[in-house]
Amino acid sequence: MVWSILYRGSLSSCNYTCVYCPFAKTKNTKAELAQDAAELERFVDWVSSRTERMRSLMTPWGEGLVRKHYQQAMTRLSHLPQVARIAIQTNLSCRTPWMDAVDRARFALWTTFHPSQISLERFIARCYQLENLGIRYSVGLVALKEDLHYLAALRRALPSHRYVWANAYKRISDYYTAEELQQIERVDPLFSYNNQYHPSLGKACRAGHTAFTVDGAGDVRRCHFIKPVLGNLYQQDITTLLAPSPCTNATCGCYIGYVHMEALGLYDVYQAGVMERIPPPYR
Repeated sequence: MVWSILYRGSLSSCNYTCVYCPFAKTKNTKAELAQDAAELERFVDWVSSRTERMRSLMTPWGEGLVRKHYQQAMTRLSHLPQVARIAIQTNLSCRTPWMDAVDRARFALWTTFHPSQISLERFIARCYQLENLGIRYSVGLVALKEDLHYLAALRRALPSHRYVWANAYKRISDYYTAEELQQIERVDPLFSYNNQYHPSLGKACRAGHTAFTVDGAGDVRRCHFIKPVLGNLYQQDITTLLAPSPCTNATCGCYIGYVHMEALGLYDVYQAGVMERIPPPYR
């Protein structure tokens, strides 16, 4: 068994200002950033103390990799033998030389292109910095109609072995035409999983059993979308908090949620790349 852990500390600020994203709506003080750094160090220390195999995805409410404490934590986690994978969601705006110190067998990035914040040329140049460093990564964007041409542009510009994904814009029902769906799926053959809300109430899910989320205080939840706290990572034995149980939400529409639904079989689809959203044969 391998645990899948999603970590989200108290960071709540971003250097981008995308209109559709809640991450960019607040700024952190120095004291708040220091608190986030202390929380992250405590989590890394906890991981270091365990012997169970695990993989972890950092999902901060903002951009973590522009902060040195996230760079240091990711580097340290990548060298722990019990960590099969350490990944983070990022806009790739950070400098990349620090990544030369990571263990490339365990480190990966889930990168998102934001056309309103950076030119395609600059973003692609950063991707090729990752190529030169030998870093595993996926690339994607929010598939707004006005940005669909960027999806094909990303596919043309990036090496064929890099996975390019699309996040569906689901705030408007039946948002895409049949032609637009075909356009997207030519780039991302797994888009249909993202372009829907999966019925999940009462269905089996790894969340709360082999997958769980942890916040900065150490509170453990089944997933980011189910609020009740199972217990605390630092006050209780995590193995006593985890058990199989059916989903309590009506639907699940976000990758970091539905990927754990057992009926979808997406662990078989993504295999070792489930945290960073990279299916084989893309590596």
